[in-house]
Amino acid sequence: MTNKKKKLSAECAACEIPAGGKICFSENGQGDKGCPTLIQEALLEETRKIYEDPEIFEFAKKASIQEGECYVNKIENPFVLEPTKTRITEICEFAHKMGYKKLGLAFCIGLTNEAAIVDNILKNNGFEVVSVVCKAGRALKEELDIEPEDFIMPILKEAMCNPIFQAKLFNAEKTEFNVLLGLCVGHDSLFFKYADAYTTVLAVKDRVTGHNPLAAIYLSNSYYMKIMS
Repeated sequence: MTNKKKKLSAECAACEIPAGGKICFSENGQGDKGCPTLIQEALLEETRKIYEDPEIFEFAKKASIQEGECYVNKIENPFVLEPTKTRITEICEFAHKMGYKKLGLAFCIGLTNEAAIVDNILKNNGFEVVSVVCKAGRALKEELDIEPEDFIMPILKEAMCNPIFQAKLFNAEKTEFNVLLGLCVGHDSLFFKYADAYTTVLAVKDRVTGHNPLAAIYLSNSYYMKIMS
């Protein structure tokens, strides 16, 4: 009986090679076991062919240009990273690069104040904005067979978040680029699945950290160790 070697899965997050010494970053770098850069040649070639599609090529090209424009003093030696642009600035600049005129803003009702500010920023940057709150349509949670004890406020007839409706409305409005602001875990996933246009995320929801989810990660070895167990 032949022993089949178990196929290694990519574990880039567990790779202990310093960033500058990784094969994915440096021509003379190294790869850890399961390194997709070294063992996924066929898949890499398949991926390269996708980038040959003119639409994908242009989008990827402009995204990489946008990334590079977020730093200054790039010719200094030794090079020190000096970022200069916020996420909202990047979104506006990238949308302009792509020639987009009509943007969709899908937001959580808990971030209504923030959405109003973002709406103004996008409009002041010359965009037409279609904005839809998560509760639009007021579909009730009972439609998902959710019991009152699982509501946020059990005494109410509670409307569920409806990211599929948000996405479908943007599709009907023919938005060219969508921006997500604070949709819940899972609801954002449904939006991505049903939206026709490319979508980016301005901010995700984290109710505890003021929508800064990396705060819990940064504190996972000190004040927020509970998330590790």
